Amino acid sequence: MQFSESWLRSFINPPLSGEELAHLLTMAGLEVEGRDAVAPAFDKVVVAQVLTKDKHADADRLNVLTVDVGQAEPLSIVCGAQNVSVGMKAPCALVGAKLPGIEIKQAKVRGVASFGMMCSEKELG
Repeated sequence: MQFSESWLRSFINPPLSGEELAHLLTMAGLEVEGRDAVAPAFDKVVVAQVLTKDKHADADRLNVLTVDVGQAEPLSIVCGAQNVSVGMKAPCALVGAKLPGIEIKQAKVRGVASFGMMCSEKELG
């Protein structure tokens, strides 16, 4: 049977490392076969809030978003997702982020600068 580590941690106090938690469970008579990550570790992926959404002037299926990523200035991101709406919060990979099979770089998409990528579950792996 598999359990979420965060769920198990809700029952213990003080906080323990993953190895300490596995040892504690083993000493309690529960077999811990392994600890597996459900997704690769992320670097430079943050939660962003969409501030504005405008149609891209040179593309029918693209939008130009202004997103708040917690930096001094909001970022401009060209996005092809049709389900994006103003006010929503979603994962955003910043320039330099490494996702499974892709590295995020600053780019111009049909003449508009994009400083990151809004991510779905698929991009995050």
